[in-house]
Amino acid sequence: MKRIIIRNFNLKIFFVFFNIFLIFLIFNCSSIGQVSKNQESQIIGEISETQVGLTESIRIDGIGVFRFDPREIESIRSDIFKQGHFSLFDILVYLDQSEEIELEYHFDDTMNTHVIDSINNQANWWYNAFYDGGWPECNAYRMDHYPYKDKMFIRVHRENEKTIDDKYQVFREEIAHLENNNGVVIIPKVIIRSPSQRLTFEDFQVKAHHVRDDIFKEGYITAIDVIMSLGDQGKISYDLQWYESIGTAEIVKNYFVERINQDQARGRCGFVYEAGSEEFSGFRGNHIHIPPDTRGINSPEYVEFFWICI
Repeated sequence: MKRIIIRNFNLKIFFVFFNIFLIFLIFNCSSIGQVSKNQESQIIGEISETQVGLTESIRIDGIGVFRFDPREIESIRSDIFKQGHFSLFDILVYLDQSEEIELEYHFDDTMNTHVIDSINNQANWWYNAFYDGGWPECNAYRMDHYPYKDKMFIRVHRENEKTIDDKYQVFREEIAHLENNNGVVIIPKVIIRSPSQRLTFEDFQVKAHHVRDDIFKEGYITAIDVIMSLGDQGKISYDLQWYESIGTAEIVKNYFVERINQDQARGRCGFVYEAGSEEFSGFRGNHIHIPPDTRGINSPEYVEFFWICI
């Protein structure tokens, strides 16, 4: 009986110390890639030369592949882009002005975007694009907001009319929401998900910080302004990091969110984001690889920054 009691007592001690060891191990593993919660926000790195200049091409399905010199293109969205920068839509306007295609279009202020009526007398066009090192992806993003960059892929293709109309309806809802808030960008839901936190902010007001004043006119709001506005209000701290290139992508030239509170990007793990309507969440159209400092937002239903490892 005495031996059994001693044996049980020893087992209890073993399990106590074993549990303490597990807690210690879990705590230390979870702290990988973390920094102090009280660290100040900072912007790391400076903007380099971002003027475009490489002769590139655009593919229009069923019509042809057209080369263009980006130095010859001016933006019709002078309310968004500074001289020397332009959107993907501006390339189509340039081709029309050069009489290489016949483009019919109009500006719809209820959506704050230009609409393609026809190209060479054919209707229902959408587009697919990605930057150097990227891959094809669905998008629900205004073509005249999408910044052009050297070494990118651009394809314009026919699309189902209802699919286009569904995206246009989202654009209308965004502008209606913006007008209801007297032109102030108020996002119904901002979400941050990372290894040590799950944060949600409702009806959050976003202000412009002019981080990319090399590309955009004053007052233009991008996805990165969401993070910076949260920092302004003391709700989070953050680091933004400038990257000239990443892996096989030789031309990047953007700021990325490197840290939110104690969670810091490490190795192949870090923050990505998406913005838009719940109808097009994820890879249905909102999760596109436009870096957050150059993705303009009007008044999306949600913005989410979340953690992934690739």
